[in-house]
Amino acid sequence: QLQASGGGLVQAGGSLRLSCAASGRTFGSDSVGWFRQAPGKEREFVAVIRWRDGNTYYGDTVKGRFTISRDNAKNTVYLQMNSLKPEDTAVYYCAARLTSNWLPTVQSDYDYWGQGTQVTVSS
Repeated sequence: QLQASGGGLVQAGGSLRLSCAASGRTFGSDSVGWFRQAPGKEREFVAVIRWRDGNTYYGDTVKGRFTISRDNAKNTVYLQMNSLKPEDTAVYYCAARLTSNWLPTVQSDYDYWGQGTQVTVSS
């Protein structure tokens, strides 16, 4: 199971940090990604990290503003979001692909999903 947390309401230009924790298993050799979905829009890839070596990849809309990282001791993946914009408003989901050797960016490549956390950026 994945548990996403850390969402909230923030003004444009502000920051938030989301967390994705796994229960019952360790990320080990997984890739863990973040997606987001705004009302009326399709779910969009945000970022992914490969647990074993920390390699990362970002969607174009968040590159340079968001940072994905991991904490081995806490078995948790973080998404640090800076310089937030109103268009970043969405429900953010974390997901894991088991035993992954690449950095998947497509929803269907992931095996497990968290419940989502709401991020609202006011202008």
